[in-house]
Amino acid sequence: MKIAVLTLGCKVNKYEGDALIFKLRELGYDATDKLEKADAYIINTCAVTNEAERKSRQMMERCRKFNENAKIYVLGCASQNRPVQFEGRNVTYIQGVANKMEIINHLNQQGEKIYDLPSKYEDDLYSAQTLTRAFIKIQEGCNNFCTYCIIPYLRGRSRSRSMVSVISEAQKLPAEVKEIVLVGIDVSSYEQNGKKALIDLLEALDGLNKRLRLSSMEDNLVTEDFVERLSKLKNFCPHFHLSLQSGCDEVLKKMNRKYTTAEFYNTVTLIRKYFKNAGITTDVIVGFPTETESNFAETVEFIKKVQFADLHIFPYSKRDGTVAAKIYKDLPKEVKMKRVAVLEEVKKELKEKFINENSVLKVLIEEEKDGYFQGYSENYIKCYLQGNFKVGDIVTCEIKKPFKDGTLVKEIEKNA
Repeated sequence: MKIAVLTLGCKVNKYEGDALIFKLRELGYDATDKLEKADAYIINTCAVTNEAERKSRQMMERCRKFNENAKIYVLGCASQNRPVQFEGRNVTYIQGVANKMEIINHLNQQGEKIYDLPSKYEDDLYSAQTLTRAFIKIQEGCNNFCTYCIIPYLRGRSRSRSMVSVISEAQKLPAEVKEIVLVGIDVSSYEQNGKKALIDLLEALDGLNKRLRLSSMEDNLVTEDFVERLSKLKNFCPHFHLSLQSGCDEVLKKMNRKYTTAEFYNTVTLIRKYFKNAGITTDVIVGFPTETESNFAETVEFIKKVQFADLHIFPYSKRDGTVAAKIYKDLPKEVKMKRVAVLEEVKKELKEKFINENSVLKVLIEEEKDGYFQGYSENYIKCYLQGNFKVGDIVTCEIKKPFKDGTLVKEIEKNA
């Protein structure tokens, strides 16, 4: 029986989808993550925005074009949020966020089961990694309750995986995996025995001789002690994805983000004190219901002040069940999209400026495509190069010129 596991959304979802594939293969199924003809499809959904939910529903129709008689199983954030949106669509089984592995036990059943969200980390997911970069999930849930975000209601409160379990998975990674990315819904809240422990985990993993990268972090994690200890790690990649969301204090307060722009800027300054060429990237939400033109102008100026290496820009998406949806009136779509367009231009300028500030990069080659070997530098610049290489090589390169969504580079030295 061939089963396609199709994942939408974040890196955590990707990890969980890969874990399902690994388990299905263990049980003798022909499992893939490709959208192609199969006997059954498991759709691992996303609900971070309305558009993400729409794409989750749309995926069912795309599957039916390959096999109109296939069984379809739905799980994840969108079905946790509103299972009714998948009912009556000839879906075999509907499940939510918790106990994702349980879907395998329902492959010959019809129905719906939305499990209660657990209070402790569910350590039943393990993904066999065969690529050059491995994602390892270390944390689940979120306690922040930003007014625009529905994820804490769908994923539950923050809970951390044991350090022993994380290290055990990392030690089992094949030699071809050259980089580990630690992922979670709120990686910054990772703790052990009630204490913040992310830096302890990174120090424990540093001896594996694989590049270490964090998927994202919150401002409150970054202290002098944390960054100083990071700077002493030999394998840490200096890429800091710090979620900003707005560069206006008034909007940040309405979003229930627990920092000011001054505090955020101090964090960036601290990082650059220890990591001169750090790639500092961020997420920005434009068109939050209370955001005025003046507020947006503040955000633009603050983004320029910080000099981010890259931006992920999102128009505000109203999510029923959140505080913002209950108390604020949404802005017109055209206002939001106009502001997105403004920030896209700022993003382009800042990204090119950051690339030009670098000269020599160490690039992990992840694929060969369209005549170029492609991969990322330690500080997360997308690099393209030509030559006699193979996937998995780490190559010291010099920057030549901006190219596509990154830069064209030339080999200086091939590393072990």
